[in-house]
Amino acid sequence: MKRPDLFITGTDTGVGKTRVAAGLCRVFALRGERVAAMKPVAAGCMRTAVGLRNVDALVLQSAMNVRASYDDVNPYAFEPAIAPHLAAAEAGVRVDFALLDRAYARLQEHSDVVVVEGAGGWLVPLDATNSVASLAMRWELDVVLVVGMRLGCLNHALLTAEAVERRGLRLAGWIANRIDPSFERGSENVASLRERLGAPCLGVLPFEPDADADAVAHRLTAPFPDPSAPAPSSAAPPSCAPTGHDGGG
Repeated sequence: MKRPDLFITGTDTGVGKTRVAAGLCRVFALRGERVAAMKPVAAGCMRTAVGLRNVDALVLQSAMNVRASYDDVNPYAFEPAIAPHLAAAEAGVRVDFALLDRAYARLQEHSDVVVVEGAGGWLVPLDATNSVASLAMRWELDVVLVVGMRLGCLNHALLTAEAVERRGLRLAGWIANRIDPSFERGSENVASLRERLGAPCLGVLPFEPDADADAVAHRLTAPFPDPSAPAPSSAAPPSCAPTGHDGGG
């Protein structure tokens, strides 16, 4: 049976992939599943006494309910907040996919599900020939798309969904994250996405910049049914209904 591991991508950088990934970790944990998370490549890291650390990777590590080393959660950490392939080149490093394979396998060994967060958008380069999408393809992961609700999001979401499907991967669902408090017609844009994306809406996140992973989790629906729960209703999950709030988050 195929594992329910997930790859979290977004319509752009800064659209809330980490808060969604952490929230999904808590969703799986609340269902009693062992969940690990991974940020394979991260740029924009801070220097600490134990080495470079990425804030997003630390958030993911805190949302897990299994023990794992930071180096497995975030194998490649680069200091400058620039595109990862540029950061790697400046550090004189080439991203070794075999090393990432081993870290991912260790996380799988101790979990029922691994939530993998990409860097930036779907096609952000990792080196001269590979992109973030290459990892999702290599590990044959189902994809969850985080749509940053702002002007232009419809085009970005539809293009990303098409690119995912062209690579033979399944778009398991999408999440609307209201990141722009001045974005007009937010609910109408969510409705447009529901009409056009051939995958279920897993939640609509209001503008709550300080919401923790548990708060986010209560607004999300897992893209896979709980194996211990009764068969789900055919009705759309409540979290996909318009919230009446057109802010961002």
